[in-house]
Amino acid sequence: MNELDTLVERAQEAFAAVATPADLENAKAQFLGKSGRITELMKGMAALSVDEKKSRGAAINVAKQAIEAALGARRQALADAELAIQLKSESLDVTLPGRVRAGGGLHPVSRTLERIEQIFGTMGFDVADGPEIESDWHSFTSLNNPPNHPARSMQDTFYVDLQGEDGTPYNLRPHTSPMQVRYAHQHVKKHQALIDAGQSMPEIRVIAPGRTYRVDSDATHSPMFHQCEGLWLGENVSFKDLKVVFTDFCRTFFESDDLVLRFRPSFFPFTEPSAEVDIQFQSGPLAGRWLEVAGSGQVHPNVVRNMGLDPERYIGFAFGMGPDRLTMLRYGVNDLRQFFDGDIRFLRQFQ
Repeated sequence: MNELDTLVERAQEAFAAVATPADLENAKAQFLGKSGRITELMKGMAALSVDEKKSRGAAINVAKQAIEAALGARRQALADAELAIQLKSESLDVTLPGRVRAGGGLHPVSRTLERIEQIFGTMGFDVADGPEIESDWHSFTSLNNPPNHPARSMQDTFYVDLQGEDGTPYNLRPHTSPMQVRYAHQHVKKHQALIDAGQSMPEIRVIAPGRTYRVDSDATHSPMFHQCEGLWLGENVSFKDLKVVFTDFCRTFFESDDLVLRFRPSFFPFTEPSAEVDIQFQSGPLAGRWLEVAGSGQVHPNVVRNMGLDPERYIGFAFGMGPDRLTMLRYGVNDLRQFFDGDIRFLRQFQ
């Protein structure tokens, strides 16, 4: 065995002994690198004759090709081994049953909102939607709640870095009452010709469900919550209509004809007189307890005037309720925060 055959054999042994691609590259440098054995042999040809260079160079090239072939074979072997390890670690048992993605469903509060809209829709109420970032005028002043009014402390809200033309900051609306004024303005504009002619304008009958925000958080309150305001305004709408409408709504919503309602005197700056609405179940786990579900009252003349209407001619009622609380009562949930924690196990119960 000549010198070149020995060199090829040593290279094959060195390549076979390495266990990682990095070690293989180090072994390659010993034979094919700039200072490797093949490079040294090529440099040693300088002192040979022309004929000797031809024969010697051809032999060295054959040895070099053999070493490169061994290097390539070992490189592929290491890659195959690494792939096998990876495939084994990431292997799938195709005999196992597939994972079925469960179908989604409506959030329980969304179900309540849809139910509210459906019930009031049968009574002829429109549904209004509007901005959640509101001006001070729409959120407070137009609702008979001017600056420095003590009632504003009852509705501490969040403000944003945006100011209206009057210099007051915009806020995340603390209630959906601003939509009553916005809807009324659109309604008046639509029927302005009738109003100017002294004719009767079609009644305003609307609910405004949506998200609202206040600085409040406990088991029955959340900084973000839902509210549904209602407004019925016309020339002959009385407090009696409020009692009939809301009683019918509650009995339909809770599917209980023996549900009892109580209108308890209260104060809201945008209604006068005002009343809290309590309900009492006659059967079930909540039987006998009075539960507050809404605020209501006859629309204050100042609010009617801010809607662009004559309070001497137009009268009506408004109410505001919390769909989140109605959802808690309907499904027997005692902590409002569970609705917004995003726990799929909890929410899946209502699908």
